[in-house]
Amino acid sequence: MKPAAPHSDDSENGSGNPDGAMNGYGGGVTAETGNGSSPTEATATTTAAAPVTTLAETAPEAIIHLRAAVRAGVPWPQVLLEAVALWTMPQEVHQGRTYHYLIQGEALDWLTLAERLCAEMAEVDPTPAFAAERERLLFEGALPPEVTPEEFKERLGGNKHRAYLNYWYGVVVEEALQQAVEDDVRKRHRARCYPDHEDLVERAFTHLYGQTRAALLKEYRQAANLPQRVPLSLTDCKEFTYWLSKRRFNLWDPARVASDTRKGIRKLKQLEQIPGPLTTEPELAGV
Repeated sequence: MKPAAPHSDDSENGSGNPDGAMNGYGGGVTAETGNGSSPTEATATTTAAAPVTTLAETAPEAIIHLRAAVRAGVPWPQVLLEAVALWTMPQEVHQGRTYHYLIQGEALDWLTLAERLCAEMAEVDPTPAFAAERERLLFEGALPPEVTPEEFKERLGGNKHRAYLNYWYGVVVEEALQQAVEDDVRKRHRARCYPDHEDLVERAFTHLYGQTRAALLKEYRQAANLPQRVPLSLTDCKEFTYWLSKRRFNLWDPARVASDTRKGIRKLKQLEQIPGPLTTEPELAGV
């Protein structure tokens, strides 16, 4: 699967200081496969998260390392992954735009961070060749084929890789699962010669999460201290989806959770977002 391309969040004015450093990653939403199977064969489960080491705020170090490595001729994929490994700010304001990298303190939106770092690399290496490869990464979610799952995981480090998987399962796969279930509901509805209507979205959410989308959104706004009548930002939507994925994992038995997760992955394949080198790693972290 190619991770979803990064999106611009609502721009805000302010300083470049984050609200806080990434102090490590707790539990999240992943799939566990101890037998070397692919994600499509994974059995989704919920387990206690392993403790992680507190990370110091070292964003400047990441940028300094990135620029020096590019000037030294180090391949850009290696430079990028090393800079991601060094990065610790969960969010920042840079050139008038707010970047949110960490969802609920657990899920790393790595392509948004990659977008930020690629812009830094472009200032050092403005060549057309790099620009084309960067565009492919940011819009298709694809690193060069020589980057293996093992290298991706090793260069990110255990904590960052686990947080990356949390985002992939908790946001990317969850969105695909919602679409797959909605498609099934609409298909059954049309088979009975009923007219299409938007209430079918509510039925899909009820099937997945036990309540309608409207009720769940109201509950989420209350939990996240968000005003009820203010539209959600893109980051808010990601947070809501991740919140829903954790609710689903806690609501149903492991067999159903695994079945639904595979359904979401199959939907991604139908959308031609085939698992690539970033997501074929067989030893996925526990939830």
